[in-house]
Amino acid sequence: MITAGATVVGLLSAGTFVATAFALPKDKVIKITAKRFTFTPGNITLRKNVPVVFEFRALDVFMGFNLPDFNVRADIVPAKMTRLRLVPDKTGTFVFLCDVFCGSGHETMNGQITVVG
Repeated sequence: MITAGATVVGLLSAGTFVATAFALPKDKVIKITAKRFTFTPGNITLRKNVPVVFEFRALDVFMGFNLPDFNVRADIVPAKMTRLRLVPDKTGTFVFLCDVFCGSGHETMNGQITVVG
């Protein structure tokens, strides 16, 4: 009987912990659409040390996302969502670009992220 009670208490404790974990702030989600030859949105403002998750969707062809100043990149596959988590650790304005050739006009496919303190 005591063993059963201990098990129930253990489960309740785990349940309490899980509820507390879910109560933590969630990462901000930023949806980005990629199509020849643009990212939408093309200008994004973030806060330093605040985690974000980019959710990418390609509307037409296979593309890439590269943010070299933060050493992050992702493949963006048509008909699939690609998620990329970033915690910006410096302030400034940084260029992101498509790093997979997607046709004539590819060289203009870029945007910028501004990170504020």
